[in-house]
Amino acid sequence: MIMKKIILLLVVFFCAFDSFAQQDTTLVSNRPDGRLQSTYAILHQMLRDTEPACTFKAGMTKKQYGKWQKKLKEGMKAVMKWPEVKNQPQPALVSVEQKEGYRIEHWECYPLEKAVAPFLVMIPDGCTAKTPAIMCIPGSGGTMEALTEGKGMGITYVKEGWIAVCVDNACAGEQADQENKYPDSWDYDYDLSSRILLELGWSWLGYTSFVDYQILQWMKTQPLIDKSRIVVSGFSLGTEPMMVIGVMDKDIYAFVYNDFLCQTQERALSMTAINEKGRRIFPNSIRHLIPDYWREFNFPDVCCALAPRHLIFTEGGLDRDFRLVLEAYQSAGAPDAVECHHQKRFAEPSSRVDYQSLPEGLTRSEYFEMVNVDTKAHYFKRDLILPWLRKILK
Repeated sequence: MIMKKIILLLVVFFCAFDSFAQQDTTLVSNRPDGRLQSTYAILHQMLRDTEPACTFKAGMTKKQYGKWQKKLKEGMKAVMKWPEVKNQPQPALVSVEQKEGYRIEHWECYPLEKAVAPFLVMIPDGCTAKTPAIMCIPGSGGTMEALTEGKGMGITYVKEGWIAVCVDNACAGEQADQENKYPDSWDYDYDLSSRILLELGWSWLGYTSFVDYQILQWMKTQPLIDKSRIVVSGFSLGTEPMMVIGVMDKDIYAFVYNDFLCQTQERALSMTAINEKGRRIFPNSIRHLIPDYWREFNFPDVCCALAPRHLIFTEGGLDRDFRLVLEAYQSAGAPDAVECHHQKRFAEPSSRVDYQSLPEGLTRSEYFEMVNVDTKAHYFKRDLILPWLRKILK
């Protein structure tokens, strides 16, 4: 076991060393006064020096945790910039389709003036009242319709006897633009709309979480739904709006985080290798750009704020970040309400290195290797999620 860890450390070291060897020294000053000339290097240093205002600190008492949690929620409100909703009509039922063992209701809500956001509600046959409900948020390129088919989240949950409410991410599926004119399209253009949202002082995540929040409020009014047992299940990109509405709505009972956990600020600092075109890579597209987000928190901090409600992670990350979330749940008095799972390849502790920080100059593949992520094993982890949900919703 020890030898395996040593070998893994050496591999990562030489990979990182090779990356550093291929790039210039613009991130390090060669001047006697220590000043930087490259604009990128200057901004990179600014990011290094930024400590988010709502960073979770281990060792908080329950009272301290409560104050910190409120502070993070206020930070989230400021960053998401949700508009005030006034005089909008209630969601309307568009159509109903009966399937074997359940029905699919096609609804639409009206989050803004002249705006429509469709969503699907899957209801098991025989459902009368007070049934647990799960909001299902797909990943990039996914659609609410896909969640109702095959091994998707929605159909998986409804076959367990729960109500599944399936939504589209902004710009995808029925909320897409020209892409829906082409059969079986999944390559949705998130970036164009994200650019407009940023120019308007908003963000893609601010908009899509705002829409999901309106649907969540509607869910709590439905007679068939047990509003004390509402779960939000996010896959990949869908974990981001899941975290936002989780912070903003204390009534959510549990969360399914089907992606790896990372510190987004650290990811941008570490993944700085130069590609074949002489350009530095960036870990995410413009749809992930939320002004002031890094000034307030990282993903682990936001997950820390979900305590004491139930939470499951299914696709790993650094043990360091999991420990932080476990500390938060301890501070909130609910140490048993969170479960942390790694992907199969990294399930054994001997297959992981317990990094406290990551080096800079990493390529995308080097980064994923260091944070214990097998990109080929990124899928809906029903084998972990269903037993966990059965237990907490019993």
